[in-house]
Amino acid sequence: MSNDDIDLDQLDPAERMKLDSRYLRGTIEAGLADRATGAISEDDGKLLKFHGSYMQDDRDLRAERQKQKLEPAYSFMIRIRMPGGVCQPDQWLQLDDIAHRYANGTLRITTRQTFQYHGVIKRDLKATMRGINDTLLDTIAACGDVNRNVNCNVNPYQSDLHAEVHEWSKKISEHLLPKTRAYHEIWLDGERYASSEDDEVEPLYGKRYLPRKFKIAVAVPPSNDVDVYANDLGFIAIRDEGGGLAGFNVTVGGGMGSTHGEPATYPRLADQMGFCTPDQVLDVARNVVAVQRDWGDRANRKHARLKYTIDDNGVDAFRAEVERRAGFALEEPRAFTFDKNSDDYGWIKGTDGRWHLTLFIENGRIKDTDDRRLMTALREIAKVHKGDFRLTATQNVVISGVAAQSKKKVDSILRDHGIEPEADLSAIRRSSMACVALPTCALAMAESERYLPGLIDELETIMESNGLRHDSIVVRMTGCPNGCARPFLGEIGFVGKAPGKYNLYLGAGFKGERLNKLYRENIGEEQILAELEPLIRAYAQQRNDGEPFGDFVIRAGYIKATRNGLDFHDA
Repeated sequence: MSNDDIDLDQLDPAERMKLDSRYLRGTIEAGLADRATGAISEDDGKLLKFHGSYMQDDRDLRAERQKQKLEPAYSFMIRIRMPGGVCQPDQWLQLDDIAHRYANGTLRITTRQTFQYHGVIKRDLKATMRGINDTLLDTIAACGDVNRNVNCNVNPYQSDLHAEVHEWSKKISEHLLPKTRAYHEIWLDGERYASSEDDEVEPLYGKRYLPRKFKIAVAVPPSNDVDVYANDLGFIAIRDEGGGLAGFNVTVGGGMGSTHGEPATYPRLADQMGFCTPDQVLDVARNVVAVQRDWGDRANRKHARLKYTIDDNGVDAFRAEVERRAGFALEEPRAFTFDKNSDDYGWIKGTDGRWHLTLFIENGRIKDTDDRRLMTALREIAKVHKGDFRLTATQNVVISGVAAQSKKKVDSILRDHGIEPEADLSAIRRSSMACVALPTCALAMAESERYLPGLIDELETIMESNGLRHDSIVVRMTGCPNGCARPFLGEIGFVGKAPGKYNLYLGAGFKGERLNKLYRENIGEEQILAELEPLIRAYAQQRNDGEPFGDFVIRAGYIKATRNGLDFHDA
């Protein structure tokens, strides 16, 4: 039975919505033209995700606007497709301008190595999309039931392979793009599709696209900065004996999302499925997506990610089907080593003799404050920078490819705007990450981006009192269990349960190779600190040499090790 020959009444309503959308067109254009409301219809809101945008409203204003009998303060989040997170200086300047002209005056770095805009109102949505296109970037498939922005290792000083591997991330992204012309018609006034709908084809995705979103990452050992195991599909670069690219280990079945109170949902780390040569990469990517398209659960969206397809069918059966469709067999995975999943900060000299400055961007928000004008500083750097900017999967930015004689200029611009290039921030702050959550995310149950910095203040005090200021503990926080900031890979993870309340998770691996596990449920800040203070003190006093915090809490018996997602909810 083909993808499109199934009784839709037995499936999730989203399947009929996608089928009836005329390849993602829906009635989006008519909704944009309706000036009576700042919103669009529910179905068009779902289709808009495929175009890279979510409709949101300001939840801080909901109650007051209800009292005034006004509709919610609707606006739109727009996410850019930027494979591997590389942005040229002229693009940076144009994106900065768009942020001030149409959005809320900030740029938000996401965990998918790209930018999000927040606060774009409906009448400016098309102009914003066109402005992004003018930078030679786009938002196609940045969201929705398709392959999304492809993550890639961003640290050019770590490996001569980086440029080659980054090119593969771009090739994979382009290879898996939807082919519908809807994006160009709606946002760029492109030529309308003149033939009948039956003549239009989506050769990979079909009329109903994928069962759920799909994420890909490309990693270059020894750095796992992309958290490759958290992705549906991963490619881990393997060197040959001469230091070149032999190929990639292929991983399948990762994903972070779950639902509170539903044990059938869980985060999962990907399995290694095999090894492919560079010339096989695109075929492997396409056929993994195709098998998920055909095997994925379209009746229950909470069970529709590739991770559940793998657990339902087994990785061996999945591999066999990919190989059958690709027409070749994968080799067995090859040896490699990861040493961490975080960024290195400050100036580092690259293999090409140029310099790269990694700046910590707290929770990815690029903005100006009274004493720290980060957005202005980066704008001024972009005006003179001859290299590029690289966004990391942990929401930081690398000012990359700086000539030795230009380092002082970059440092001077940063300091003039209140930013110390190599500031002595605590290791726990530098290893922290949060999703946006309130006030804009409709799914958020608790604060995240706005709350985590203050909680880190308190944790810093505990760390410093125990002599641990320079010891890293990976901390992740989200406002809900959907997992945007990969909270289940935090050595300490916080997942919003209710306003001011979080589930506390412990024990993930420092290299992104192990999940954490629930330690305390539905607790507020006072209890969070009361629980963590003795654990951190014990860690300082009893850890083995070089032992990460996540390993310690398992060895000391506070929590069980969890590698398999099916064991995530076990006590």
